[in-house]
Amino acid sequence: MTIPLFQVDAFTSTPFRGNPAAVCLLEEPRDDAWLQAVAAEMNLSETAFVRPVGRRFELRWFTPTIEVPLCGHATLASAHVLFTEQRVAGETIEFETKSGVLTARRRDTLIELDFPAAAPEAADSPDELIPALGVAARFVGRNQLDWIVEVEGEREVREASPDFRLLSAVNTRGVMITATSDDAAFDFVSRYFAPAVGIDEDPVTGSAHCCLGPFWSERLGKDELVGHQVSVRGGVVHVRPQGDRVLLRGEAVGVLRGTLTPEAFTWPATK
Repeated sequence: MTIPLFQVDAFTSTPFRGNPAAVCLLEEPRDDAWLQAVAAEMNLSETAFVRPVGRRFELRWFTPTIEVPLCGHATLASAHVLFTEQRVAGETIEFETKSGVLTARRRDTLIELDFPAAAPEAADSPDELIPALGVAARFVGRNQLDWIVEVEGEREVREASPDFRLLSAVNTRGVMITATSDDAAFDFVSRYFAPAVGIDEDPVTGSAHCCLGPFWSERLGKDELVGHQVSVRGGVVHVRPQGDRVLLRGEAVGVLRGTLTPEAFTWPATK
């Protein structure tokens, strides 16, 4: 048995920028413990497992420690692999996921993802949240997955230095901080922290833009926006809110391809 494995940098056209994801192409189902073990071995913010199911593909996402219900950059990476490896006919892919059916379409050099919108609602901040971030908040809100904290400006976003131990005590998948951009090429900037699921800072978080897109569309009065996630690696997400959906567009570049060894299929080893 041979299982192909790829590493793709998502939301960038430049290798070693954006957000790296592993993509594992399966032909048969594997048990959850094995999937989690592979993701822990990859030790990236997300490992995606893709398996054909009729005309669609099953898609699951694992951090090094848990399975998550939604991930943008690993979906983009998965679509990039399926397109470049010619595993699909046509320009559209449908994924069956824990967040419903998601689609990916080729748009010239970009791939467009159709995701559920997740606009935030204003909420009282948990006791640990703002002290853990070490920022002054202009707005605090949340959706079903994450907290969002708006700060004064781009400088505050870039200079934030969270206390990840304290932040991991917040009962949430992750926390994004955001502000308008100082660069006219972008509408807003953000960073995303998720120590509770094993990721102190995620380089570029597609699913966070399901929240950031509606949030900034309302404030800036724009139907299409460009977000710049200003992590060390950095990345760009084009966002177009459409009611209860959000279109996310970005580029991706492959940096590694290989196969799992036969020994990987003997896990867990018996003593």
